[in-house]
Amino acid sequence: MTVQPILLKGQWQKAQTLVTFQATDPASGELLPALFPVSNWSDCEAALVAADEAFQVMQQLPCERIAEFLERYAEEIESDREELVRLAHAETALPAATRLERVELPRTTGQLRAAAQCAREGSWRLPTIDTSAGLRSCFQPLGPVCVFGPNNFPFAFGSISGGDFAAALAAGNPVIAKANGCHPATTQRLAEAAERACRTTRMPPGAVQLLYRTRHVDGLRLVADPRIGATAYTGSRAAGLRLKAAADVAGKLIYLELSSINPVILLPGALRERPESIADEFASSCLLGAGQFCTNPGMVLMLESPQSATFIDLVCQRFRAAPLEPLLSKAVWSSLQASVTVLQRAGARVLVGGVPAGGPGFRFANTLFRVEGRTFLEAPERLQTEAFGNASLLVVASDLEQLLAILQRLEGNLTGSVYSDTGGADDADYERIAPLLRQRVGRLLNDKMPTGVAVSPAMNHGGPYPATGHPGFTAVGVPAALRRFAMLACYDQVRPARLPSWLQDPNPSGQTWRWIDGQWSQQDLVTPDVVSDL
Repeated sequence: MTVQPILLKGQWQKAQTLVTFQATDPASGELLPALFPVSNWSDCEAALVAADEAFQVMQQLPCERIAEFLERYAEEIESDREELVRLAHAETALPAATRLERVELPRTTGQLRAAAQCAREGSWRLPTIDTSAGLRSCFQPLGPVCVFGPNNFPFAFGSISGGDFAAALAAGNPVIAKANGCHPATTQRLAEAAERACRTTRMPPGAVQLLYRTRHVDGLRLVADPRIGATAYTGSRAAGLRLKAAADVAGKLIYLELSSINPVILLPGALRERPESIADEFASSCLLGAGQFCTNPGMVLMLESPQSATFIDLVCQRFRAAPLEPLLSKAVWSSLQASVTVLQRAGARVLVGGVPAGGPGFRFANTLFRVEGRTFLEAPERLQTEAFGNASLLVVASDLEQLLAILQRLEGNLTGSVYSDTGGADDADYERIAPLLRQRVGRLLNDKMPTGVAVSPAMNHGGPYPATGHPGFTAVGVPAALRRFAMLACYDQVRPARLPSWLQDPNPSGQTWRWIDGQWSQQDLVTPDVVSDL
């Protein structure tokens, strides 16, 4: 059986390995036929050499060229929509029409086009000019970027198509994509579209490259290599922290999205006012896509009361009645089972599910746990174990003071939600809760479940550890996402013709916002003529 090639320096080549792997159909549990290589270091080295060469060229490329590539790539993806959706559905079991075709693929092409606009317009660079000091600075490309894609978003977060990829390219960096082993054929198909777009727009060989899998030791070596500018990783906390340790020792940047339980707080007035609708929202959010979202509501906090008891009964009914969707892989299935065991041993009581489900493929019963606030405070770390999948933990506090104590023990999360009475009955409690929650989450929501991430310049898809490796950056939303893959470059008394276009007196695009002598401006900089008194 033929082993699929890797993409190196603009060419599809045979990998230097004898080790292969196959993806699995999560719905049936059966192996898919295509064989993919596990690359050794010689493939990584070849990718690094080509990426470094491409970076030297890309530093001199007009930003219009990079924007054209991103836009052309979006068009290539759209023209291959049918086959991409078919492959992704086969490898992930995610709904073909309602999820992959109508939601995730358009989001992916939208991200690429938004990144192209940022590359072209240039304000993301924050050009800054101080004429009195003779200083000018802006953000410039950092170097080759390695992107590790996750298992749950084959398009929108994919290593060769997602937000990290788009941001890194828009900032002017070549990308070495490391596919996720759950959907290698989908990633290969996307890489073929990217390679066609590269050729059409005359991007340098090595601007976009693809490896499917590496040995762990080579992955650690790759993120620490001197030629790498930065790495973006989305996946498990354990694997991400190993990569971070390797990158940190070498002084290399790495941006991590690791784990999040996304606490949802239901205040008493909200539960009195609309228990049925909140139960519907929570069950739909938690079980969407078998709960395999990084913003899945994995913990709900409430005060003990007849209303919270009613809410718990309503949610249990919905979890029992909801259909089971396949998990993405056997590894996800095993991880969920292990997390369930940890939560139970820490004192959580199973209300619904808690066991693997029968039938073909990788399925787990829709699962709800309950734990009292006192028990949570006795084992807060274990009871914050992420159960990635269709499971959530209900925490019932005895009173507001205990709820506040629980909030103080929460780890960092991507999101935190608060439901409150629309008439203001919960406002006093909200004023005490919100400051504690705010410092522990990247995105604070009111009266809304967290699942779903809008692609907006104002979005923060990030948060304190362990949600991410650094609380100051977002993986979604341009222009902010681009600056993860850039360095601040300062020019001191550099001659005008030698400056980057963004820092020269004429505004390079006519639209770029620049901070000139203490004011934002889109105008050309007019320097006064020097008049001789001789």
